[in-house]
Amino acid sequence: MYRYVRLSLVSLNLSNSRTLPDPVMPKTILVADDNAAIRKALCERFEIEEDYDLCAEASNGMEAVELARRWRPDLVILDLSMPIMNGYDAALEIKRVLPGVRIILFTMYADAMKTRVMAPGSPVDLVVSKTDSAKIIDHVRSLIPA
Repeated sequence: MYRYVRLSLVSLNLSNSRTLPDPVMPKTILVADDNAAIRKALCERFEIEEDYDLCAEASNGMEAVELARRWRPDLVILDLSMPIMNGYDAALEIKRVLPGVRIILFTMYADAMKTRVMAPGSPVDLVVSKTDSAKIIDHVRSLIPA
């Protein structure tokens, strides 16, 4: 047998209460790089950021696609050169499944890749050089402000 409890606004003291702001949920990030040291360094940068949560990390493009399907991140950082599936092909597949997700292609060849992958219809939102990794949080904020 179920018990029903009837509560009034007066008994909860909510009748004249102010509306509480909705808690701000951190934006979620997926990091994919086959180099464990680079992946770890990127993950450590997000661990100290309150506005962003690392939801998953992958060591190849196929794993990144699978984790993106599972966790549905707000942003994905993909290394261009990864085994099994490269970062660009992973970006194509992730955008097919999650069209609203923002994607950063993280590569040593950023200058050469910008003209090739930033064309209209590209799944990549931003190309960032690995030499510019100290500013990765700024690049993320430019795509998904907290």
